[in-house]
Amino acid sequence: MEKLVVPTKIYSGADSLSVLGDIQNARILMVCDSFLPGTDSLNIICDQLASTNQVRLFSDIKPDPPLENIMSGVEVYQEVQPSVIIAVGGGSAIDTAKAIRFFGEKLTNQKVGNFVAIPTTSGTGSEVTNTAVVSDTKNGVKFPIIKDHLIPDIAILDPTLVMSAPNSVTAFSGLDVLTHALESLVANDANLYTDALAEKSIQVIIAHLVETYQHGTDFDLRHKIHDASCAAGLAFNTAGLGICHSLAHQIGAKFHVPHGLANAMLLPYVVEFNARDKQVAAKYAAAIGKTDLASASFSTNDQVLIKRLQKQIFTMMKAMKCPKTLKEFGISESDVRENMEWIVSHAREDGTFPGNPVVPTNQELAHIVESIIK
Repeated sequence: MEKLVVPTKIYSGADSLSVLGDIQNARILMVCDSFLPGTDSLNIICDQLASTNQVRLFSDIKPDPPLENIMSGVEVYQEVQPSVIIAVGGGSAIDTAKAIRFFGEKLTNQKVGNFVAIPTTSGTGSEVTNTAVVSDTKNGVKFPIIKDHLIPDIAILDPTLVMSAPNSVTAFSGLDVLTHALESLVANDANLYTDALAEKSIQVIIAHLVETYQHGTDFDLRHKIHDASCAAGLAFNTAGLGICHSLAHQIGAKFHVPHGLANAMLLPYVVEFNARDKQVAAKYAAAIGKTDLASASFSTNDQVLIKRLQKQIFTMMKAMKCPKTLKEFGISESDVRENMEWIVSHAREDGTFPGNPVVPTNQELAHIVESIIK
């Protein structure tokens, strides 16, 4: 049996924030990135809310949300007992809001009636997924909270909120979108519906991400990338992910490599590994064939198209000044090798691992990590 469940109402475009005016007489907990209070972006969002609402702000957000920050938010949740949560920011802010909701509802037995996500980066897809990735800093691990009721009820995709994103965020988050799309394309629960979403996301990112990096205030480009990010999120929320994410989570936790960058480093080698399976290779090739990487003048076999994809990922990373190895990022080879057993064992336990279409051995996982050391 195949399925595609999209419980989130998605509003996209320059006037999409106007739907916030429908919220009336609510106790609102607004969870936002730490730099947003006092900015024009947050003021514009708050101005859309009716004066009949009570709004409490929580902005103690850190990258790779640590449990201690989440529990600070849960204390605010207990005070407010919100009927509405509005999450504004990047993936860390939205994941923090999800985790606050998860623990807050358990502790208070007070359910949130409406959960609104407003992403200010184009990458995580968290505005339409059931997952919050949380960091246990004491034990140095990341773990996902995966519950369907954490999927936001409303996602608002306003491209103007992404205009001010730094170039590095545009690059890392955009490559995260490509990873979501390529992993969900071949994941074990993929189907025709998720394939369509993943393929379109791949096409958009390959065609427009570098251009968006170069022209960050172009509304149409930002709109395309923002929508592609959401589409890839819809794809992987149903289809699943794979070992690129399971390894990236550990590399991020251990060495503090930004999540999208860790994925981008690993992605060409994960694609190469998975493409050993002929059916997987055929799916990659079919998707690549719908992008500018395919030539209409002559046919190419699957492996040639996959090589073009790998080369394209490296080319995009170079154009956007992304380090391609852990050494370039500043991590020593000895540190990686000393932690290799830990990385591999925790990757196997990661919630994204079962989605991979080819089950790797520990040696194969280690080989993929070794490919990005230097």
